Amino acid sequence: MPNKTTAELIEDVQYYSEDLAPIPADKRSWGTWNYAALWISMSLCIPTYMLASSLIEGGMNWWEAIVTIFIGNSIVLIPMILNGRAGAKYGIPFPVLARASFGLKGANIPAMLRAVIACGWFGIQTWIGGFALYQMVRLWIPSIDSLPQIFPASWSLQTGPALMFLLFWLVNMYVVYLGVDSIKKLLVFKAFFLPAAALALLFWAMSAGHGLGPILAQPSKFKSTGEFWLYFFPSLTGMVGFWATLSLNIPDFTRNAKSQKAQEWGQAIGLPSSMTLFSFIGVVVTSATFIIYGKTIWDPVVLAGKFDSKLLVSIAMIAVALSTLATNIAANIVSPANDFANLSPKKINFKTGGYITGIIGICIFPWKLIADPSGYIFIWLVGYSGLLGPIGGIMIADYYFIRKQKLHIKELYSFGGRYTFGSGFNKLAIIALILGILPNAPGFFTIIGVLPKDAVWPWVVYIYNYAWFAGFFISGLTYLIMMGKSGETAEAGLQEGGLNVSIN
Repeated sequence: MPNKTTAELIEDVQYYSEDLAPIPADKRSWGTWNYAALWISMSLCIPTYMLASSLIEGGMNWWEAIVTIFIGNSIVLIPMILNGRAGAKYGIPFPVLARASFGLKGANIPAMLRAVIACGWFGIQTWIGGFALYQMVRLWIPSIDSLPQIFPASWSLQTGPALMFLLFWLVNMYVVYLGVDSIKKLLVFKAFFLPAAALALLFWAMSAGHGLGPILAQPSKFKSTGEFWLYFFPSLTGMVGFWATLSLNIPDFTRNAKSQKAQEWGQAIGLPSSMTLFSFIGVVVTSATFIIYGKTIWDPVVLAGKFDSKLLVSIAMIAVALSTLATNIAANIVSPANDFANLSPKKINFKTGGYITGIIGICIFPWKLIADPSGYIFIWLVGYSGLLGPIGGIMIADYYFIRKQKLHIKELYSFGGRYTFGSGFNKLAIIALILGILPNAPGFFTIIGVLPKDAVWPWVVYIYNYAWFAGFFISGLTYLIMMGKSGETAEAGLQEGGLNVSIN
């Protein structure tokens, strides 16, 4: 009798597709250095540079910014590895793992929250790439700055940058049309170019800023210790929030792991170190701009536009656009495409999911999100961490304390099993999610100006500074308590359902 395929072993194919299917243990090829290289590549991007630069612009000195970034990435590494274990053990992506806690249909809730945020990152990266092209074009065609204004003033969008943004967006969509394999050569280019470009920028800063001494001597702008701590805690939450998306959908990558040690050691080696080192370059260069220009310039694309040589600026901007294109497809298309596919596995494939991501990425007005450091950290990074922290708390509580790291693979794809929860939704997970999000809502609405500051108690607003942490622990503990009382206990003696996908 011939061996049955994974599809034939899964009874209800309504929740199955090739993109979401578990990867058999003998088909996984990623080792420790593959994961280390992944994080080095993911960390070497313009938003990482801007992350560090924004802390300097916000008032920190160089070592305060570096320590904040290192602590934040060390914290987010913990849920990254914990969620990654399930992907490595069973070969399943994030949307399928979420079915164990939220239900077969309910998993679309965390998947869509994560997908929309990925769309936001897609928009931000696309804006950065488009603005790099604009900086190049305006050197050769200065009249692009004189184009008539066609967008409403409230959009804060000039015509020239908008045209280049839309052009770069079309290039991204064309790569989606060609398929993800077309980006491999650009990823190789990025792996060589960005480290070289970052080092070149560092040496320029050291030369123009008269060495590291004067640069690193730039003092903190905070007038008191209390003022520093008021800025530190939401900044730390923002650092955790920077990779909060990947801490959820890391199974999309660890499902390819040869072993648990491969994903654990690879992530531990690659994430905190590469983020800290690349951020250090951003800190040094941004501090140097104050010495050189009399003001801090936190956007490297804007900084490069100040160089005298047209040819140098053009080469730099084209390179930034190409490397941003590679990062965008790898980091911000693959994962949301899986999340959108989970809505309707039979109708939505990679390309369709990519097009959806692209459209939403425009609609979130990315140029406004990164217009200033406060918006980048306190609205974007901290804001969405308040949505993703609760999801992470629920998923980790479910997998480690409720399921005892045991899942029934067939029933993750079959309606009527233990992960159906009657209607397809685990109502307790949804309640826990809402309870984790609610405490952060007043602070968020105050920050964006929907609520006046005196409309709610100050301590309620202050919770927002810890948005990811508050949501993670409130939702995780609430979920554990409710699931324990409901009789949903550990799945003792659970078998893998006949599928050869599990590794230790």
